[in-house]
Amino acid sequence: MKLKTTISLLGVAIFMVACATNPFTGKKTMALVPNSQIFPMAFQQYDQFLAENNVVTGTAQANKIKKIGQEIATASERWLNANGYAGYLKDYQWEYNLVNDPAVNAWCMPGGKIVFYTGILPIAKNDAGIAAIMGHEVAHALANHGQQRMSAAQYQGLVAVAGNVALSKDPKAQEDFNKYYGIGSTVGVMLPFSRKHESEADRIGLTLMAMAGYDPIEGAELWKRMQQNSGGQAPPEFLSTHPSSQTRINNITAWAPEAKAEARKFGVTKFKRN
Repeated sequence: MKLKTTISLLGVAIFMVACATNPFTGKKTMALVPNSQIFPMAFQQYDQFLAENNVVTGTAQANKIKKIGQEIATASERWLNANGYAGYLKDYQWEYNLVNDPAVNAWCMPGGKIVFYTGILPIAKNDAGIAAIMGHEVAHALANHGQQRMSAAQYQGLVAVAGNVALSKDPKAQEDFNKYYGIGSTVGVMLPFSRKHESEADRIGLTLMAMAGYDPIEGAELWKRMQQNSGGQAPPEFLSTHPSSQTRINNITAWAPEAKAEARKFGVTKFKRN
């Protein structure tokens, strides 16, 4: 009982003093570390990554990544301005780079620093596929998922400390707590938290790509190709940081019409599928 009380009080205290608002969902999110600290660190790490890897410049593919990235970022600014978040992006520094690497991957650092690997381009297949990936990555940055993951990891550590302090007079209970807390908090909290972020980025990204003039249903086609490329070699969803490909296909298919409807509010009526 003492442990539960300690952890509950800790959670309430943290949430009251360190939270932000996700502009796309309106929900409060953890923000133990402010973006004023996170962004400069992310920008520095991004520059270091680029210096240590083979960045592709001046090619048609590299230029396409930058073009579509800017289209998605412009769409996000339009949406934010129209929904009462003018100035939200003032500290963002959008950058989109193609890196020569066979990995089937793309990622975004806090503050808008995005990398596409050449290995993902055959699966993206066309501009709409690139837009689906780019929308997802931009959405991670806009929703401050990096900040939330960092905050969650800190919270996980603080709970571990609180548990050990609360159980300091009961060595057996303390041992059991340490034995099960790591696995339990990871499988039961951290992994679902990560999967939620991925689904949230998928949904936000569909709206952004639709506003940029790309058909959001192409996001489902992208994940069909991802599924085929993986050959079914993926861990069970509950042990993964990401939803399964089939879950994403189902979700995107269901969400695509609402993304188009949102884009039409901004005068977008034609959606490219290639």
